Amino acid sequence: MVDYWDKSHRLRSTITHMALVVRRRLYQAFLDLLHPGPEDSIVDIGVTPDTEFEDTNFLERWYPHTSQITATSIEDAAGLEKQFPGLRFVQTTDGPLPFDDGQFSISFSSAVIEHVGSREHQRAFIREQLRISERFFITTPNRWYPIELHTILPFIHWLPQPIHQRLLRWLGKDEWAKTENLNLLSARQLRGLMPPGCNATVSGVRTWGLRSNLYAFGQSNREP
Repeated sequence: MVDYWDKSHRLRSTITHMALVVRRRLYQAFLDLLHPGPEDSIVDIGVTPDTEFEDTNFLERWYPHTSQITATSIEDAAGLEKQFPGLRFVQTTDGPLPFDDGQFSISFSSAVIEHVGSREHQRAFIREQLRISERFFITTPNRWYPIELHTILPFIHWLPQPIHQRLLRWLGKDEWAKTENLNLLSARQLRGLMPPGCNATVSGVRTWGLRSNLYAFGQSNREP
């Protein structure tokens, strides 16, 4: 998993503050819409071992029942078990998640789906998240926000993806020019990734009056 944004950027403190405000709103939406209780088991898919900033792993930082959380990542984030009492960490691969169907009350992923690759990989990621849980909550930056929240560049991400990637390479941002590292979604595209029969709602939070981040939530409605 790659960093959520470029930490070397000269506006780092401003970006960190913005990210913290946004994630507070996303966290509140998670609480208000899914009503997690102390008895609910939660899997957080795609945590980061990076604990430098206050907005990272915000579910673990702010949710009061960390003993109910199983955190996963393709990176080694086992240190989170020491940081958050009772939390269980499971390192995963790019393939199917090592959990049973419906094992968790809630599955949660924040700013992960834009980093898993092609639309087909994103669709498979959602299928896995829904497979292992009864309810789900997914967040991702909104492609149509004027500032792209990883590169902190305006407007060029509105261009067709091949042109956007070509410009990123020209600007020296080669890692962000790879589809497997960054594949942005609009609300319509996020909704279109949901499997048939899934009763998902797509909404978002606003920054400076515009919808900066999307979230999808609902019942998993797994087929028998």
